[in-house]
Amino acid sequence: MTIRYAAASPLHAPVTLSRARLARISRAPANDNGDVPQRDQVLRNALLHFAEHGLRAAEDAGERAAAAAALGDAAGSAHWLEICHALDARRARGLAKRIGR
Repeated sequence: MTIRYAAASPLHAPVTLSRARLARISRAPANDNGDVPQRDQVLRNALLHFAEHGLRAAEDAGERAAAAAALGDAAGSAHWLEICHALDARRARGLAKRIGR
């Protein structure tokens, strides 16, 4: 079996940035998830739940989502489903289908 390797082509001219361009780049956010504080809160809640329940955290969150749905608590079910999704997306998708969300 032949292995082919193609190295990246080198830059032929040095790249220089103007002070204005450099200032624009340095003001831009360094992360790529944008300004999504709600998602950050879900992740924080998921990590706290994981810290409390360990490897069983996704299963526990799924059980809580199902229990809340059975009681008719849509907000509670959505909350626990989001946490379950942050920990185990496949489990959360299956659970969402079962509880009709």
